[in-house]
Amino acid sequence: MSTNATNERDFAFNDRDFRRVCELIHARVGIALAPAKRDMVYGRLSRRLRALGLQSFKDYLDQLEQDGGEEWQAFTNALTTNLTSFFREPHHFDKLREELKQRRHQPSIHLWSCAASTGEEPYSMAITACEAFGTLTPPVRILATDVDTQVLATAGRGVYALERIDGLSLEMKRRYFQRGSGPNEGKCRVVPALQALIEFRPLNLLAKRYDVGGPFDALFCRNVMIYFDKPTQRAILSRLVEHMSDDGLLYTGHSENYLHAADLIQPCGRTLYRRARRSAP
Repeated sequence: MSTNATNERDFAFNDRDFRRVCELIHARVGIALAPAKRDMVYGRLSRRLRALGLQSFKDYLDQLEQDGGEEWQAFTNALTTNLTSFFREPHHFDKLREELKQRRHQPSIHLWSCAASTGEEPYSMAITACEAFGTLTPPVRILATDVDTQVLATAGRGVYALERIDGLSLEMKRRYFQRGSGPNEGKCRVVPALQALIEFRPLNLLAKRYDVGGPFDALFCRNVMIYFDKPTQRAILSRLVEHMSDDGLLYTGHSENYLHAADLIQPCGRTLYRRARRSAP
């Protein structure tokens, strides 16, 4: 970055500052920031500097390390990327519907959305469950977690701009969403029956253990592992599989590859995995 570009900015932000940010976010939540993310980091964290009345990134990072407190969550929220949509990668929900129908004999079915973001994924899972069982009260419980507390709050509210559901059929819109009016014109809200199927809870995938219960019959961990290096991915996978049922499925993102973890999970379809067979003692 040129000196002129740096001087034009409101806050000093040098190579050492960027390295510190990278080290702190990696230690906190496992995200590995590439050099190309430097401008993004500046843009997002500069808002925190303004909010706190600080003059430089050094001051901000010093304060964060010395006594971060609640600012650690704001730091994490600022640097996590939340790109999602309803029924993203539709083949996953077709498969989930098949799996749910095959599990009709189970008294209860447990699903987990590991990176729930603003809620489109878990609500898509809930809609799929309702469709599979032909009722708004299927025997399904969905856990939805994310490290970003801001997006979880959005997910819990279940309110979206109408264009977010443009890709859904008219019948599905009518069955699962309520259209806003007056001050809520241009928005929609998921029906309360869908919200009743989901528990939203903060969770850092870097935690040494996951207090999430289970076992889960389907575990969606999509498009989040791309932000972690291979050792971190492996450590997370080793914890996730412990919460999968023996015949449960792990649904992953289309750009994620787990050849380095073949002893933990094995492919069984398009971006689908099962637990690897355990060796006999």
